[in-house]
Amino acid sequence: MGLFDIFKKKEYQLTLQLNARLQPFDRGEFFEDPLNEALKDSKCGTTDGGGTMQLATGEIEFCDIEIFLKDNNKENVEKLLQFIDRMGVPKGSILKAAGLEQSVGTLEGLALYLNGTELSEEVYQNCDINYVIEKIDEVLDGSGQYYSYWEGPENTALYFYGISFGEMKQRMTSFLSEYPLCQKCRVEQIA
Repeated sequence: MGLFDIFKKKEYQLTLQLNARLQPFDRGEFFEDPLNEALKDSKCGTTDGGGTMQLATGEIEFCDIEIFLKDNNKENVEKLLQFIDRMGVPKGSILKAAGLEQSVGTLEGLALYLNGTELSEEVYQNCDINYVIEKIDEVLDGSGQYYSYWEGPENTALYFYGISFGEMKQRMTSFLSEYPLCQKCRVEQIA
C-alpha cells in the first residue's frame, strides 16, 4: 500500500517511530513539542504523547510519537511530512499508520560511550561529563549537537545527531584523545 492510499480509509492516527535514543524529556523537547506546535499552528492536527522502547540492557532503542490528524487528506499528510523533514529526524525513522510505512529522516547519529568502570578514581572525581557535552557541542560547530544520554552499569552513552556521522566523529577526535574522562571511550554510528 502506498503513502497516499491511506486516504481511502478513515485513519487519522499515525505513529512517528524515531530512530533516536532519547530520554522521554528529550524526545519532547527536540521532536514532540515542536511537531505539536507546527501541527496546531497549521490547524491540521496534534501530537498525543509517545513512548520509549528499550533494549535488554536498558539502553534506549527508539522512541515513538503519536500523531492525530484532523483530516486524513493528502494535504495534511504532506504538511506532516514537511514538518518532519524541516525538524530533521534521524535516518531509519518511520511514519506509520494502518497499511502505511514511510521511511523518513536525514540526520545521522553518533553514540559516545564513556567508560564508567575502568578509569582511575581521580579521573571520575576531577572530570565532568557536562564539560564533555559542552566541549563536543563546541567542536561540532553546527555539524551536529548533543540530544540525550543513557547511564548504564558500565558506561554512559551520550547521543549526538547531525548531518554526517563521519564529520561529527572527525571533529571530536582531538578532544576525545585529550580529555581524561574520554579514555577508553568508544564511538558508534547509531543512525
